[in-house]
Amino acid sequence: MKDCKLLLFDLDGTLLRSDKTISDRTLKDLENARKRGILVGISTSRSEVNCEKFLSSLRPDVFISCGGALVKAGERVLLEAAFTPEETMEFIREARGRFGSGVEMTVDTREKHYWNYKIDPKTLDATWGAAIYTDFEHVDQPCLKFCVETTEEDALWDWVQGMDGVDVIRFSDGNWYKFTKKNATKENAIRETAKALGIDISSITAFGDDYADIGMLKLCGVGVAMGNAIPEVKEAADLTIGSNDRDGIAEYLERILA
Repeated sequence: MKDCKLLLFDLDGTLLRSDKTISDRTLKDLENARKRGILVGISTSRSEVNCEKFLSSLRPDVFISCGGALVKAGERVLLEAAFTPEETMEFIREARGRFGSGVEMTVDTREKHYWNYKIDPKTLDATWGAAIYTDFEHVDQPCLKFCVETTEEDALWDWVQGMDGVDVIRFSDGNWYKFTKKNATKENAIRETAKALGIDISSITAFGDDYADIGMLKLCGVGVAMGNAIPEVKEAADLTIGSNDRDGIAEYLERILA
């Protein structure tokens, strides 16, 4: 750990417990790491507006959101990769044509989270930031992340095969798929971050639990899988620690920083 310059955490299933809180013990250990000169960063598929509840307590030195489509060091934007409104409307039309007019979708911009869920997302996750219901008949802002829900996995991947310049990843806790620009991955975001901060990628320790985290765990100097991570993440990681609900991160930091 003496060579670690940056601790980089996924949120859901990693730094957040199942009830979408961060333990006081973990926050204390993160502050201890900071006192030792180690930067603390977040790398999440959530948009910035959906992270607002946690940003004041975490005060991340590095913030990667929308799965890598927006990267900040403090208030400085290091990378932004967005679909045009026209590209986004084409996704929406294709999704409806392939999966039905009632298919559920989300669109994330720099400042807004748009959705057409049948259930208000805040009834499922009270920490979810401001969300705007829409019929998606018109999109007029660049889109950092487009998501669609479908159980027709074969049809989804058949659609994706015909795409250029798009990265698509499934979330393991449901039937949602995330679309971002091809270069908007957590791995590329980390490369841009390391270059901007003047640190080696080998000096970054990354923590994750889901498909979108596999690339960053393989890329960084140390890749840490949560005990609750999917098998593919554990296989890709250098080590596996305790689960998100059992202070796995706190136990790891206390052991390493002792």
